[in-house]
Amino acid sequence: MRYVAAYLLAVLGGNESPTSKDLKKILDSVGIETDDERMNKVISELNGKNIEDVIAQGNGKLASMPAGGAVAVSAGGGSATPAAAAAPAAGE
Repeated sequence: MRYVAAYLLAVLGGNESPTSKDLKKILDSVGIETDDERMNKVISELNGKNIEDVIAQGNGKLASMPAGGAVAVSAGGGSATPAAAAAPAAGE
C-alpha cells in the first residue's frame, strides 16, 4: 500500500509517470525503506494508466463487496427481539 500511496502522491504532485527514483524519494522522506521488487511491480501496473480511471474501477469493486458491519447489525437486532417480545407480555 505504501508504494501505491507514494505513486498517487507523485501523480498529485504533477508527475504523470513516476519512476522508482521518484517513489523512493517520497518514501525515504518519511523514513520508509523500500522493496525494489514490489515498488517496480506497482509502477509497471499503474504506468500509463489514468489514475482517476483506476480509482473509479476500484470504487466499483469495493461497492460490490459485502460489508462486515452487517454482522454487528444482526447481533444488535437479535438482542432487541427478546426485549420486544417480553414487552407485550408485560402489558397484558
